[in-house]
Amino acid sequence: MTDAEDRKPQSDEARMAFAPPAGVEVADSESETTSEFALPKGLGVPQAPSHEPEGSAFSTPALYSPEDAPAFTPANGVPVVRLTKDLPWQDRMRTMLRMPVAERPAPERMPKAEDEGPAVPRVLDLTLRIGELLLAGGEGAEDVEAAMFAVCRSYGLDRCEPNVTFTLLSVSYQPSLVDDPVSASRTVRRRGTDYTRLAAVFRLVDDLSDPETHISLEEAYGRLAEIRRNRHPYPTWVLTAASGLLAGAASVLVGGDLIVFIAAMLGAMLGDRLAWLCAGRGLPEFYQFTVAAMPPAAMGVALTLAHVDVKASAVITGGLFALLPGRALVAGVQDGLTGFYITASARLLEVMYFFVGIVVGVLVILYFGVNLGAKLTPDEALHASQRPYWQIAASMLLSLTFAVLLQQERSTVLAVTLNGGVAWVVYGAMFYVGEFSAVASTAAAAGLVGLFGQLLSRYRFASALPYTTAAIGPLLPGSATYFGLLSIAQNEPNQGLVSLATAASLAMAIAIGVNLGSEISRLFLRLPGGATAASRRAAKRTRGF
Repeated sequence: MTDAEDRKPQSDEARMAFAPPAGVEVADSESETTSEFALPKGLGVPQAPSHEPEGSAFSTPALYSPEDAPAFTPANGVPVVRLTKDLPWQDRMRTMLRMPVAERPAPERMPKAEDEGPAVPRVLDLTLRIGELLLAGGEGAEDVEAAMFAVCRSYGLDRCEPNVTFTLLSVSYQPSLVDDPVSASRTVRRRGTDYTRLAAVFRLVDDLSDPETHISLEEAYGRLAEIRRNRHPYPTWVLTAASGLLAGAASVLVGGDLIVFIAAMLGAMLGDRLAWLCAGRGLPEFYQFTVAAMPPAAMGVALTLAHVDVKASAVITGGLFALLPGRALVAGVQDGLTGFYITASARLLEVMYFFVGIVVGVLVILYFGVNLGAKLTPDEALHASQRPYWQIAASMLLSLTFAVLLQQERSTVLAVTLNGGVAWVVYGAMFYVGEFSAVASTAAAAGLVGLFGQLLSRYRFASALPYTTAAIGPLLPGSATYFGLLSIAQNEPNQGLVSLATAASLAMAIAIGVNLGSEISRLFLRLPGGATAASRRAAKRTRGF
């Protein structure tokens, strides 16, 4: 290479921006490429000894503590929520659930028996077990979520998110924004109606959410085990007798006499025993409802074939009252109105299967009865007798026996019996005297049931189901269901479908009325957070307003 070529400037590819200029010597200990942020040579800065490896910018700082870290505050502030004990825990937890996680006020640290802090997996397991009992007992999805949130929050797990569907419960807890979440789930495989157990679970959740009551995890597990081991308050023979009395009271409600009362009672008791036999053999509930619907229908057809001068339609209608799934219907509509659409769809699908089972059982008997010459006429629906005193007494007896079938506590039976009588008085005054439509009268009476039930539940800090479910018994559309099935059996499908559509409308009026009464009571009674709009958020917003 010549001297001229040595003096020629090199291209950008031939030299680096950090390469030392020509003629500058570089020591062996110094890197050939240094950063502009490097310390100059000879400048010594004391460095603290490091006991931990260098971490990422997203790793948890060494001095970070989730207990002492400041909570995130939105730009528009946090709405004031006063969690006072003079309000039911359902209202307090429902208000908290309807807030975004970032806007929920941090709970006050409450001393618990575990000084080292709650064991998160065990708290989540206890939460899921309590939610399982509530969901299996027929409680609405929103109330189950509120109970699960109350249990987690009582042990200091404020960053938790419960989730409830028809058969699956899950809860997730995240200690902080930089810690890994802990999740657990539980499947609900068996369902049973026992409102005494439901009330005991509500009392346990109320005690856990009370800041003045310090219940350890072991004590909570012990009480939960006692609740699960408790026997039903009524023996089997009492339940069978209650089923018969319910059918007899329903037959009197639609115009039956003493003979009709006895026939409906015997048919319902026989159907109840057959359903228990099928349940003992492991048959699904669909077939249990089908078998239970046959004896009352057969009893009415037999009286007609024997030319006994009785109202056979009242016998069959009374038997249907004991089978219509009013409890599941109300819970399904309530879940839909509060935004739990998956759970609501599953519950309503369950109601449809039960109803189809009842239809199959009654239609089989009616088909053979019509072919044998039984004189069953749908025109009897137009001649409903008005006997106000007998009907009020029958409605109260129906609510009483319905409460026994639901395994309610004895202390709630009187209240729900009176609530059922008031419901029928309102319905009768509007339908028979005021000549309102049956749907409007049913909706108004069911709304009053829901309002009274919510007031009683708030007074006792308990669930509203024991005060509302049995009280809607006199309003169930047993008569419209029977006459629709009879028209179909007599090869008149158009008239039958109209009657069944009326029965569906009455059922929806009952469910919506009960839910509306409950919401009205919450709307006008004092709620946590004052009267601000932020304290009463909708359960779901799907259209942007």
